[in-house]
Amino acid sequence: MNRIRIGVIFGGQSSEHEVSLVSARAVLAGLDPARYDVVPIGIRKNGQWLAEGDVLATLEAESDVALLPGGGAHVKAPAQPAQMTASPLAIIRGEHAAPHAVRGLDVVFPVLHGPMGEDGTIQGLLELAGIPYVGCGVLASAVGMDKAMMKAAFSAAGLPVVPWQLVRTHEYNADPAACVARLEAVLDYPMFVKPANMGSSVGISKVKTRAELIAGLTLAASFDRRIVVEQGVSAREIEVSVLGNDAPIASLPGEIIPANEWYDYEAKYLNTATQVVIPAPLTDAQTQSVRRIALQAFLSVDGAGLARVDFLYDESADVFYISEVNTMPGFTPFSMYAKMWDASGMTYPEVLDRLVALARERGTRAEGA
Repeated sequence: MNRIRIGVIFGGQSSEHEVSLVSARAVLAGLDPARYDVVPIGIRKNGQWLAEGDVLATLEAESDVALLPGGGAHVKAPAQPAQMTASPLAIIRGEHAAPHAVRGLDVVFPVLHGPMGEDGTIQGLLELAGIPYVGCGVLASAVGMDKAMMKAAFSAAGLPVVPWQLVRTHEYNADPAACVARLEAVLDYPMFVKPANMGSSVGISKVKTRAELIAGLTLAASFDRRIVVEQGVSAREIEVSVLGNDAPIASLPGEIIPANEWYDYEAKYLNTATQVVIPAPLTDAQTQSVRRIALQAFLSVDGAGLARVDFLYDESADVFYISEVNTMPGFTPFSMYAKMWDASGMTYPEVLDRLVALARERGTRAEGA
């Protein structure tokens, strides 16, 4: 059997660079060498692409912080910058100085989180190069990255979202008092203030007072030109993994019990006291409902390949509010996406195999369109 040549792209320019490296190490180790000829392709924080040598080790050595797969981190001394190996298109087309490394890729697995990777940019590049790739396409990736557009898509599909408001950074900078007054007129404390285009809870604040709201808006404005402000609700954090193209399937749901007051970056990646319960303690009817809504949310943004759908479950109202569709979630065997599939009867290597097959299936359909 001919092995499938698969390029695994990781690193990237977003604040989730280190998360990507942890995910990539797991993917590289999980791809069966008997089935795949794996080509690691790295992107430095400055945007330089690498496709020669031990790319993953190079990027790990350059990172300021090393995240650990089971939680925790240690700070590292910054490495010296290096020169770019080649242009992105030259690398993925196999046209750079060492074309033997990546020539003839059958599929690409972009293990990238956050802007400049999970937002449709790398997907557009791969479309231009004519190479099938794992995960959502340009549209779903872009919508899934933008919290405001995502909520608009959910609302258009009749799916439940918490009350929210959009604040443009230039409007806030021009008249902070007017923005605060508008938010206080339509939303109650506590609120969550989020950059529209960031992941892993970066730049997000839970605010309970006007002073905290101003601080949260100022922080979010430093990350993005658009800010989403959500009504805080007393809720449990429920997640569902989705896998497939036109006929996706949903995993058993899981529940996050964060070590902190809410599921921030520290609780996600650094604090080992955060608890995960899979399957989530829900009734059969609730489990069926949240899985059904997860599939509806996935299809509402034209998802493909995979996504993790996050919910806020308001027990008092018995409502599953959709928080977001994450089109490239954390991807280690310890991550929620893989753990929920494992509890549903699909191992980590089997999930990887299915994702590669889905990417090739979608690529073949595109060629015949």
